Amino acid sequence: MKFSVDKHDKYVTLKLKEPKFTNDNSPGLKSELYLLNAEGFKNIIVDLSHVKECTDAQDLSCLLVGDRLCKSAGGLFIVTGINDEIAPIIELSNIFQSVTFVNTLEEATDFIFMDELEKEFRGER
Repeated sequence: MKFSVDKHDKYVTLKLKEPKFTNDNSPGLKSELYLLNAEGFKNIIVDLSHVKECTDAQDLSCLLVGDRLCKSAGGLFIVTGINDEIAPIIELSNIFQSVTFVNTLEEATDFIFMDELEKEFRGER
């Protein structure tokens, strides 16, 4: 599975660099989410902008794992880069009811920084 990881102070971005999201690369993505969480990253952004095909909604279940890991750590899990080719399968899977989806990477980082500011303001840190 080809992907890149860009680690920042408050979050990490994982960019899948595969044209297809399949049951072949889904376990690798899930493993990487576990590793990032174990390293202490509670805010994770997954960028799927390179993915042009996903034929089975079951392959998307690894995104639910990432969402669960981040929420249990008190953070956010955000998916970005959804294109018109894979949007229908995401809608069919109902995964959007649990996982946060935004249009761009910039929106995702803004979302995380706003959440962190709110937590600081409420004294949750």
